[in-house]
Amino acid sequence: MTTTFETQRAALADVVAIPVTPFAEDGSVDPDAHRALLRRLLDGGIRTLTPNGNTGEFYALTPQERQLVTDLTIDEAGDRAVILVGVGHDVPTAVASARYARERGAQMVMVHQPVHPYVSQSGWVDYHRAIAEAVPELGVVPYIRNAQLHGARLAELADACPNVIGVKYAVPDAARFAAFARDAGLDRFVWVAGLAEPYAPSYFSAGATGFTSGLVNVAPSVSLNMIEALRSGDYPAAMKVWEQIRRFEELRAANGSANNVTVVKEALASLGLCRREVRPPSRPLPESERAEVAAIAAGWSI
Repeated sequence: MTTTFETQRAALADVVAIPVTPFAEDGSVDPDAHRALLRRLLDGGIRTLTPNGNTGEFYALTPQERQLVTDLTIDEAGDRAVILVGVGHDVPTAVASARYARERGAQMVMVHQPVHPYVSQSGWVDYHRAIAEAVPELGVVPYIRNAQLHGARLAELADACPNVIGVKYAVPDAARFAAFARDAGLDRFVWVAGLAEPYAPSYFSAGATGFTSGLVNVAPSVSLNMIEALRSGDYPAAMKVWEQIRRFEELRAANGSANNVTVVKEALASLGLCRREVRPPSRPLPESERAEVAAIAAGWSI
């Protein structure tokens, strides 16, 4: 029997939330705060959650912490959301994480862009194939940040692994995305705009049907307003949301996205929802820059 992954595909064609990982005063993962933030997302209407994404500080977590974050998310979500667990690092680690996600009841895994100074086109296929073949029951979503990768390589991967069903595309070039998606097979995959709300309108115009979001941690309704406008083809309405979030996302993107997570946690801290601390190599905002983030968060309808 061939798995169709219909539920998983539908979940990718949505706001794909990347929850933050809140830390306690002693620097450890704070389970209670994490559960509270997850409930806030679920109560706000979010139905796709990605534990261990970049906004969750994936690369700063230990293997045990990544398992804890997976557990907390799956337990808290229950049947209210589809879970897309971030996996990565070396192949054995990524495979072990994917199998753990499967055992805990996740429906999909997102494979982080391989962190290696020498990534060949065929090696990219081999890396993802090893992970996808280890969990054939799960939907697999490559996270693509490599502008040099050819769309034909994704098609090659999916030929070998039919559970590769979606793509988180995060190259900041809408024309390149349009070409890549068509070379890989526009209708074959669910295309997720992996650079969040700022790129969602341009990527939707080229074939994306979902987008990732870190901002959603702060204001779920804002992200939902964006996707509803895009689904209906109302680009002027989508750009109204774009204008609303522009400064917040500019602050996140500044200095090579150095404050991508920092700004989100600062906004949450200003609302009393979690501590502002992030782990190196990220760093909390200096006192002089916190007021602007707090003002933006306070101005949104939460």
